[in-house]
Amino acid sequence: MNPPRRLAVVAAALAVALAPNTPSAGSTPGPLTPERLRHEAAAVLGTARAVSLHIRVRDGRHVAEAGVGEAVAGTGRPVPDNPHVRAASVTKSLVAATVLQLAAERRLSLNDTVEHWLPGRVRGHGNDGSRITVRHLLQHTSGLHDPDSTELTGKTAPDFERRRFDRVAPERLVDIALRHPPDFPPAGPDDPKPRWSYSNTGYHLLGAVIEKATGRPWAEEVHERIVRRLGLHGTLVPGDDPYLPEPHARTHHRFAGSDGYTDTTTRNMAWAGPAGSLVSTPHDLDRFFTALLTGGLHPPRELTAMRTTVPVNEEHEQYTPGMRYGLGLQEQPLACGGSRWGHHGDLEGTFVRTGFTADGERSVVITVSGRDTDETRLLRTEKALQGLIDKMLCGR
Repeated sequence: MNPPRRLAVVAAALAVALAPNTPSAGSTPGPLTPERLRHEAAAVLGTARAVSLHIRVRDGRHVAEAGVGEAVAGTGRPVPDNPHVRAASVTKSLVAATVLQLAAERRLSLNDTVEHWLPGRVRGHGNDGSRITVRHLLQHTSGLHDPDSTELTGKTAPDFERRRFDRVAPERLVDIALRHPPDFPPAGPDDPKPRWSYSNTGYHLLGAVIEKATGRPWAEEVHERIVRRLGLHGTLVPGDDPYLPEPHARTHHRFAGSDGYTDTTTRNMAWAGPAGSLVSTPHDLDRFFTALLTGGLHPPRELTAMRTTVPVNEEHEQYTPGMRYGLGLQEQPLACGGSRWGHHGDLEGTFVRTGFTADGERSVVITVSGRDTDETRLLRTEKALQGLIDKMLCGR
């Protein structure tokens, strides 16, 4: 949920890692076998020095899936097929899709202000809800401060163990954010280069906007409009339930000051709410993004709005070169030309990475267990994952 602090060397290192070494998008590779995919996944797992990695790749109707490493560190248990995962910030894409459906139905407008829907909620310390629109919240151009959630969930292994079952309402994170002045003023309607800063706060507020516009909690709207409609049987909002459904690989995180991993699988994720609490599976994430990108969820106008992107800030640009952000959608250039679409998810113990071609014909969903607070290892893992997504989407 909170991106790691970046190093100045990130951009140069990623540029080397993602140098074009794949054929053009027009190449016609043969079917990718599970054995070949397992070999590619194992190489990335070794580079990342993580505990496990699961990857699902689809080319048209052909699907290959592989899991490498251990489902539970130190046990030798294999990674299950189509495991349940904490999708973290990938949740934002489903929430954004719900908001855009409401816009298509004219139950709200992207130009509505936060003050219109949530009177008095965003005030003080220079924050002004009358200047912030729904579009700003969706695109991270509101300037609203993004508090560090680890202040509540713990920065050390002992802190995490003490707090893993605490119920922290998302509203508390909004309250914390509003004690700070905004990072910058919200973008104007004609601003060609709006300032951008990732803000979970904005998506917590979007959850409240959905409830005001529909009379139902955001989770119920996401379930009815997205999950049930697309038959995403492995996707749910867990609420206060701290357990992941079976099957799943466990997540492992090396906190600062710890020599070994802490198992972070079982935890109350209510605090993440509409910014990152969703549980899903690789199959379901593939089905959702494919439906989204091919127009299965929105009229053309709303889909165009979602895919209208702005540059991210320097911090994110260094870590994910060329990334641009739409309305709950990330865009990043492919080494072979064109773009990949999707959304990343990060949480203590896990990475979730997705990549989809614009026409929805090719997709990659990767989940990794074994996260570290060390910036060098995070950078190495990110380079390897981005390179693998490029390779799978571009073809051999």
